[in-house]
Amino acid sequence: MERFTDLEVWKRGCRLTVKVYEALATTREYGFKDQVTRAALSIPSNVAEGYDRGSTAEYIQFLNYAKGSCAELRTQLYIGTKIGVVEKAQSSELIEEAGQITRMLQSMVNTLTNPEP
Repeated sequence: MERFTDLEVWKRGCRLTVKVYEALATTREYGFKDQVTRAALSIPSNVAEGYDRGSTAEYIQFLNYAKGSCAELRTQLYIGTKIGVVEKAQSSELIEEAGQITRMLQSMVNTLTNPEP
């Protein structure tokens, strides 16, 4: 039986969250750091919560929440780069990974919404 911990999107979301924490480890912009890490944490957390909710409709809803958190994270990293809190190369890598996770989540939503007969 598959568990949410077996899902590649969950694993990648966890790895992304760890990288975000590492990228912000030394910042003194505590409000910014808190907001960004919360968005990152929300990605795999929503995948897990939706998976264990027990209904397809709720799972889709939580996958969409995770997508929203990816968008929030990409926005915050973009701003963090502009204000000098996050290094540009590091931010670009994190933004790219969040974008890939977004595409994975959308693919899952599409599959669950329109299952093959």
